[in-house]
Amino acid sequence: MNRLTTREWMAASFLVGLVIVLVIRMGWGPGERVDTALRATARWSFLLFWLASAGGALATLFGSRFQALAHRARDFGLAFASAHLAHLGVVAWLYVSGNPPTRSTLIFFGIAAIWTYVLAILSIKRLSVRLNPRVWRTVRTLGVEYIGLAFLTDFAKLPFPGGVLGVANYLPFLALAIAGPILRLAALVKRLSQVRMLAELPFE
Repeated sequence: MNRLTTREWMAASFLVGLVIVLVIRMGWGPGERVDTALRATARWSFLLFWLASAGGALATLFGSRFQALAHRARDFGLAFASAHLAHLGVVAWLYVSGNPPTRSTLIFFGIAAIWTYVLAILSIKRLSVRLNPRVWRTVRTLGVEYIGLAFLTDFAKLPFPGGVLGVANYLPFLALAIAGPILRLAALVKRLSQVRMLAELPFE
């Protein structure tokens, strides 16, 4: 099986998000469509974000079985940015329908959206190679962690609304949102310890 190109990942992820919105529009009542579409598209884009941001950490911590995931981090990241357009389209519909989010919500999650597309643009190789590697790592880390915080805030609806269905709807995503930064931090600690060990090796 041929490996999907980055453009194919992006197109497929956006189409899935669009299909989610269309299915919800046809299958849910008028009072439930927008909220359900917001939740569903956010979860779809989050799964792609999580694979993009945690794949390298999983490979560092658990070895070669996750190398393929780590190597596709850029594909998953750009697929996330593409899929998230469907979510932002639903947010735009809130404005059109006269029910916009609060200003604080717009600012907080709007910054996360800006980070999403800043990182997507900077991931273009012609641009990223011109950046100092340390600067690029810093920018990427800040962006990823802010986006992760935005998802964590969205999923941390404690106590979960909707009873058992609410638990199933929020808990798995909350667990992944918490696990992501923990995995990245653990991977960083492991890499730093390996560098320190190499530095302490005696030279012949």
